[in-house]
Amino acid sequence: MIVAVTMNPSVDISYSLNRFELDDVNRVETVRKTAGGKGLNVARVISQMKEDVMSTGVLGGTVGDYIVQQLNESNVRNDFLRIESDSRNCIAILHAGMQTEILESGPTLSEQEGIAFLEKFEGLIIHASLVTISGSLPKGLPTDYYCEMVEISHKKGKRVIVDTSGESLKQVLMQKKKPFAIKPNTAELSQLLGFEVEAEIMDLKQTLNHKIFAGIEWIVVSMGSRGAFVKHGADYYRVTIPEINAINPVGAGDATVAGFAVALNRNQTVDNVLKTAMTTGMLNTIEARTGYINKDKFKQFFNFVKVEKMY
Repeated sequence: MIVAVTMNPSVDISYSLNRFELDDVNRVETVRKTAGGKGLNVARVISQMKEDVMSTGVLGGTVGDYIVQQLNESNVRNDFLRIESDSRNCIAILHAGMQTEILESGPTLSEQEGIAFLEKFEGLIIHASLVTISGSLPKGLPTDYYCEMVEISHKKGKRVIVDTSGESLKQVLMQKKKPFAIKPNTAELSQLLGFEVEAEIMDLKQTLNHKIFAGIEWIVVSMGSRGAFVKHGADYYRVTIPEINAINPVGAGDATVAGFAVALNRNQTVDNVLKTAMTTGMLNTIEARTGYINKDKFKQFFNFVKVEKMY
C-alpha cells in the first residue's frame, strides 16, 4: 500500500466565463468542483493505476466533507485527521484565454492538531510500502514539519517521496535523514540553492552533485515538455517525451509522482520507473480533469518515452 499525504487540501472550483466583469455581476453556467491538493491528485492517479493507496492529511468543516465524498466516489480509500477549522476553497476564473485565481490560505492548525496528525501518520504507515508527501503546509505548522514525517518513516523502514518547495523542501534536505526521492523543477532548484539553474545537462549534473542532495536515492528534475533529468544513485538519465496536445497541464507533476511511486512499489527497472512516471504525467496533461488519466492509453504513450543514460 502507498500512503499519499496532503496537508493542505482544497476544493478547486473552476468558473468558465466569456467575459469577466469587474465591479459587476458575473453569472456562471459551467462550474467544475474537484477535491484538490497535490497529494489528492497523486492518490487518484495511483488508484487509477490499480495500485492500493490510502489518502491522508487534515480536513475540516463542510469543505472537508465534500473532499471525502469525492474521494469515496472515486474509490480512493482515505483516513484524514479532522480539525476544527474549515478546509479551503481555491477558485479559478477562466475568461478570454486567461485564468484569474482566488486562493484561500486555508486553516491554521494548532500545535495539538500537528502532534495528533503525526501520531495518526505513524499508525497509518505501519502497513505501507511507500509514502508520498506532496504540496504546502497549512498555517500553524513549523517549516520542518515534513522532516518529522520523514524521520518517522525512516524509523518504520518506509521509503518516502517528497514533492514540495521553498523552506519546507530546504528543511527536509538539511536533515540527516533524507527522503528516498524528490521531484523539483529547475525553478524550485534555483530558489533552493540561491542561483539560477539552467535546464542543460552539464549544469544539472553539477547542480545535483551539491552536498545538500547527498544521501537521496532519486532526484527527478521535471522539465515540462522537455521531459526530465534524473539522478539515481551515482547515475544520470535524460528522459525525453513526445510532443503532445496539452489540454490541462495542471497536476501533471502530481501524476508523474504517482506513476513514479507505482513503478517503485512494483520494483520495476530504472527504465520502466522513469517511463511510467513520464507516461502518467503526459496522460494527465491530455485530459481536461486534474488528477485523471485514461489508462487505456498508457501503453501507447509509454512506448514513446525514451530513457538515455548519461556518461
